[in-house]
This record gives sequence, structure tokens and C-alpha cells, in this order.
Amino acid sequence: MKRIGLYPGTFDPITFGHIDIIKRATNIVDSLYIGIPSINKKKTIFSSTERVSLVKKVIATLPVDIRKKIKVVSFSGLTTNYCKKISANIIFRGLRVVSDFEYEFQLAGMNHKLNKSLETVFLMADIENQIISSNFVKEIANLKGDLMQFVPNIVIKALKTKFK
Repeated sequence: MKRIGLYPGTFDPITFGHIDIIKRATNIVDSLYIGIPSINKKKTIFSSTERVSLVKKVIATLPVDIRKKIKVVSFSGLTTNYCKKISANIIFRGLRVVSDFEYEFQLAGMNHKLNKSLETVFLMADIENQIISSNFVKEIANLKGDLMQFVPNIVIKALKTKFK
């Protein structure tokens, strides 16, 4: 049976922490969808189309053996319904700090209630990426700080354009 995974997230913007999770998730599945909700409750600085484009550009810089397993998509509706649509049996979620766990644990439980064939796999960000959050990245960008250790150059350029 082919293992298909979904890594859903806002990716506003994609960070080195996200990229770390993506690389490790591709070691577990045959195919990985990076799913960006077209509508979400979070206030984002990039539109869903811009986020899909940025993630695709970042993925294009990864080694071919990783990027050939990845599809970057926008989706709407319940994550569990989208998993059914693409035949995914694993949802990947990244954990940075202990405070992430309670929310993620509840989300995994609800997703399993909605679709019993889904497993949620939690991947811890590498130690050097645990402090990185998209919100901190946006705040640093807005205050014209150095982003080199948090996001790829493609993302830095996009952020500089947003915060002119």
C-alpha cells in the first residue's frame, strides 16, 4: 500500500522549521502533499495563492529525491475530507515547544474521530529550529531585522516586498 501523507499548514511564511519537517516526512511516505488552506481563520500577510507559490519555490530548491515526492496544493474544507480525496493515510504535524502539544493532541483526536483510517504523526523540529515561528519571522521582518537564520532567501525577498 502506498503511504500518502498530508502536511497541512498556513505557511505564512514557510520557515526552516517547516522545511525540516517536510524533509523528514518524505522519509516516511511515498508521496507528501503540502496542503495550504485556501480559507483559514488566521490573519495572514500572504494570500493563499502567494503562499502556495512561495512554498513551491522553496521546494524547488530541495534535492531532487525529496522534491519528486512532494505536491504543494491549496485546499478548502476539512483536512480529513481532503485526506480522503487524495487517499492520504497520515497527517504530519510539527511540534516546536510543549505549548504546541495540547492543541495538536486535541486536533489529532478530532481528526481521528472524523476519519478512523488517519494517523497523525508528530515530528519535533530540530533543536536549532524549535524557536522559529512564522509569527516571530513576520515581526522581525516588519522591524527590518535579519532573517537569514530563519527562512530561505526567496522568503526574505517576499517579506521585504510585503513590509516596504
